[in-house]
Amino acid sequence: MQCIIRSACAAALAVVLATVNASAADLRSIEVQRDKVHNLYTLKSITWFASDADALYAVLTDYDLFREFTNAIVESKNLEPDSLGRPEYYTRMEGCVLLFCKSFVRVGHLALEPVSNIVAISDPERSDFKRAIERWQLKPEGGGTLMIYEFEMVPDFWIPPLIGPFYLKRALKSGGARAVDRIEALALSQ
Repeated sequence: MQCIIRSACAAALAVVLATVNASAADLRSIEVQRDKVHNLYTLKSITWFASDADALYAVLTDYDLFREFTNAIVESKNLEPDSLGRPEYYTRMEGCVLLFCKSFVRVGHLALEPVSNIVAISDPERSDFKRAIERWQLKPEGGGTLMIYEFEMVPDFWIPPLIGPFYLKRALKSGGARAVDRIEALALSQ
């Protein structure tokens, strides 16, 4: 009988420890859409993080950390500021749709309003996107931070018709959901 009680107590302790170590991030909504006429893909998510806005802002403005958010980003780094003094960034992503694999580059600058707004604007001359804009809005809420994330992109590369848009939308949604816990862990370690 004591063996059964000890086993039950050990199992309960394992559950409690796993819960304590689990991320407190709460992905409240995520939506991906495609405008077929303009080939515009949009993603919008709302997430609550246990970390404060300062820590999230530090993580989201450090492109050296972006490789740790998602497996799709294989290279990312902060670049020297542009001629106007704006911080610049570089990311290289890789993705496959069935047997079609592609590497995509985004280079651009950041427009910053510490510690509440970040806008990453890709330069189409140096990127594989006709348009790519990311926005992070950070708002204190309930002892943590509410992050509203919006991403708009128009690819400047071929996406296989029929199945390609489906896979791209699915990759954006699932990649965004997985990134939440990784961003939270990085922010809490600041």
